[in-house]
Amino acid sequence: MNTAQPACRFCLDNQLLVDQPIFVTDDFYMLGSIDPMLPVAGMIIPRRHSESPFDMTAEEWAGFADALSRAKAHFADHRPDGFTLGWNVGAVAAQHVFHTHCHIIPRFKGEPNEGVGIRRVLRTAAWPVDA
Repeated sequence: MNTAQPACRFCLDNQLLVDQPIFVTDDFYMLGSIDPMLPVAGMIIPRRHSESPFDMTAEEWAGFADALSRAKAHFADHRPDGFTLGWNVGAVAAQHVFHTHCHIIPRFKGEPNEGVGIRRVLRTAAWPVDA
């Protein structure tokens, strides 16, 4: 499956990853976090290059369930109390690598951001809204 885009660091065929995948399926692979502020986290990434989840095929969506289940199992030893899953789509939404990827962040009772979800960004944003 060679669908690599030149210089895309998430296209496996380009061999630009700084770490090794935790697992690889037919359609996805998972990387662990390299962010020291978020050491227990990861990303589920399609093997085929696409820029957003809106570009994923029906077959990839079907395979995503298995990848998500495997990611959850990977974090089981940490005993998370919940998860935050997120897709940043487009530069304005903070997507920095333009290869589809879903962040999976285990969440824990007692953590500094307990109870804070992705909606807080939208509720606290200060921009005019046209009704």
